[in-house]
Amino acid sequence: METRYLIVDEYGSYLRKHSERLVLHRGKELVAEAPLLTLEGVIVADRGTSLSADAVAACAEAGIPIHFVHFSGHVSASIFSAGLTGTVQTRRAQLQAADDGRSVVLAKAFATGKVLNQAGLLRYLAKYRKERAPALYVQLEDAARTIAAAVRELHRLGTQPTAACVAEEICPQILAIEGRAAASYWEAIRAVVKMPADWPGRTGHGATDPVNAALNYGYGILYSQVERAIVLAGLDPYAGFIHADRPGKPSLVCDLIEEFRAPVVDRVIFAMINRGTQLAQDEENLLVKETRRAIAEAVLERLEKPERYERKRVALQHIIQCQARHIATFVRGERTAYRPFVVRW
Repeated sequence: METRYLIVDEYGSYLRKHSERLVLHRGKELVAEAPLLTLEGVIVADRGTSLSADAVAACAEAGIPIHFVHFSGHVSASIFSAGLTGTVQTRRAQLQAADDGRSVVLAKAFATGKVLNQAGLLRYLAKYRKERAPALYVQLEDAARTIAAAVRELHRLGTQPTAACVAEEICPQILAIEGRAAASYWEAIRAVVKMPADWPGRTGHGATDPVNAALNYGYGILYSQVERAIVLAGLDPYAGFIHADRPGKPSLVCDLIEEFRAPVVDRVIFAMINRGTQLAQDEENLLVKETRRAIAEAVLERLEKPERYERKRVALQHIIQCQARHIATFVRGERTAYRPFVVRW
């Protein structure tokens, strides 16, 4: 089976182009190689690596993105072919959509997808405990119902909002509803996943415990795939609809990733924890290379798994791409609605 993603995380390694392949060496040792024809992405996960200009140019010409992922999971940079980012019509429509009711439709949809997938993952975890842990089953089902109820709150928000209403009223309300649902979700997760006794709960930036560090790194790998899908759909990753626009913040990536956090990353990390996989950290509380690679490979493998989508079984990675294209066709007026992706657990 050909490598679809090349992970560059060997300190002192050097990535170059040879014939129609990318070749990764460390000294005289051949670490990995991948044909350009089947390669879909390069993930650079260690600062102590080098890439030749020839390798970067070959990726750009073949439409293969290069993502630089920090130890914390933050995607510090991505390199795309200029031809992929040169669309105009879709980006103009995207910016126009931010000034009318379409922005609220999208913002509510992203939040709805996140909430329903969190509730769905809890129900997925509950069903295997119905017989052997009935009290836990009831607890998880109750939490799932509480979380799913947030969708009704989202639907009741402004039906004909103005642009000012979006910025000043609707989006903060959406984020507040989403935050309350998330609090219930993580409290329920604590009961079903074998968390350390001193787990502080969900924390994002700057997390020092292994569970949150693993989640953040997994989200970073997913983030790179969502960003790629958005760029390929002709959208501007920095012009979002629910997350605030700030210099250097790819708000649309932060929007679309919400639908996929639970079914892609949460499910993978929770399974690793419950199987007893060690999430090893160094003295600076950063995940060690072996743990980072295990997470990256597990998330990328999960993205290859099929889920039901539009009456077919489709790989999650392809679903992400389809959802990005649906955003594009919606803002261009070629689609009457945008529906979030919800897993049928």
